[in-house]
Amino acid sequence: MLPLNILYQDEHLVAVHKPSGLLVHRSALARGETEFLLQRLRDQIGKRVYPVHRLDRPTSGVMVFGLSSEAAAVLSEGFSERQVEKRYLAVVRGKAPEQERLDYPLREEDGTRPKAEMPAMPAMTDIRRLDSVELPVQVDRYPVARYSLVEARPMTGRRHQIRRHLSRRGYPIIGDAKHGKSVHNRFFADQLNAPRLLLAATYLAFDHPLTDKRIQLSCALDATMRSLFEQFGWAGHLPLDSVRTPAISTPAALQR
Repeated sequence: MLPLNILYQDEHLVAVHKPSGLLVHRSALARGETEFLLQRLRDQIGKRVYPVHRLDRPTSGVMVFGLSSEAAAVLSEGFSERQVEKRYLAVVRGKAPEQERLDYPLREEDGTRPKAEMPAMPAMTDIRRLDSVELPVQVDRYPVARYSLVEARPMTGRRHQIRRHLSRRGYPIIGDAKHGKSVHNRFFADQLNAPRLLLAATYLAFDHPLTDKRIQLSCALDATMRSLFEQFGWAGHLPLDSVRTPAISTPAALQR
């Protein structure tokens, strides 16, 4: 098993590239699973880690963990108060809008009550089409198949927000078994060697929990999405692993 790709680490937090298909931690929905990101990361760095936010199991990309409960609490507050900037890349069906704000309230999905009984909560996602491709194959009822590369910036943090918003707008993410279209999912899995949800968290910017310095993390794509981008002529949009931040120093008050 390959080690996890650690994007950034200091004495207070660690950021890692979560592989697609890996659950973050144990839950009631994870019966029978034996591999979890939290345990793998803990074993790899030899320190206890505390989750701060979530990524769906099939989504890959950058995740940050606190290395203490105190650091995790401050980071979590930043996420809940929308002080964190997040960007995702998604491959969707059709030619997506050049730029648009998707403002559709979403019912929460907590698994304890029918979704129809849950309140509809405000949800907003900004999307931008970065590129598109037209393939000379009939996948559905049209003689050609069109797909787009979309950058999504969620302004709120509802469960499955990007997946649900893009599907509702008519541009479902490829590989989304719940909100997508199976004929396109099968085409990508069988013909393009891309059998996963084509959604990746590629950028995260947040204030350090103890120094207040801004940390900007960029995360490269995994081999599946990278190969697909190269096939589609989208290599110019491939993100790279990078960290941008001023020098971080522990405040004197924390050194006592």
